[in-house]
Amino acid sequence: MLDSRFPRIAGDIGNPVTWPFPVKFAVVPGATPQAVVCEDVEPFVQAFIAAGKDLVAQGCTGIATTCGFLALIRPRLAKELGVPVAASSLEQAPMILPTLAPDQRIGILTISARTLSPEHLAVAGVPEGTPVQGVDDTGFARTILDNVPELDVAQARRDMVANATKLVTENPDVGAVLLECTNMVPYAADIARAVKRPVYSVSTYLRWFHEALAPRTF
Repeated sequence: MLDSRFPRIAGDIGNPVTWPFPVKFAVVPGATPQAVVCEDVEPFVQAFIAAGKDLVAQGCTGIATTCGFLALIRPRLAKELGVPVAASSLEQAPMILPTLAPDQRIGILTISARTLSPEHLAVAGVPEGTPVQGVDDTGFARTILDNVPELDVAQARRDMVANATKLVTENPDVGAVLLECTNMVPYAADIARAVKRPVYSVSTYLRWFHEALAPRTF
């Protein structure tokens, strides 16, 4: 987990009630949203590895992170931790594309279009030219990136719907919306209703991920 103090409401990756399976959390000190999304994650890579090793030692059979921008370090985490690693919802892109019509593509909604780089997208397997829409100047983004302890949920919902609508309006060939930010999950249903397209998120990713780690018994 990032070192955060913003509200982690139901649906947020960092709220245990979000998940229908047991989870453990480990915070990486100093790895704030601002540091990871807007600055340089490299100074924290070894701390993320150490936190992951501690979780594995506690019995965790898979590791996830709480920020889509950490796709950059997934290869190193997977190499060092020895268990499957799901670092970013963006990593779903290669799985989503085959479900779409041949003339459709994915559209990404991110907390920061300014800093979501081609490198982030490439390492996650997102095709070049994929449309990206940010929520950079919204109250939601300021709350998360500035680590503010209060969140206007109603306004955040409006911000998500408005920007997702802009994404599909400007790119009508977008057949599915992929939410980069792990804090956007509480608004996925509202987005889906507004844009009338499938919405993928860290929730869809980690439920799929966990199903393989602990298959159901019938």
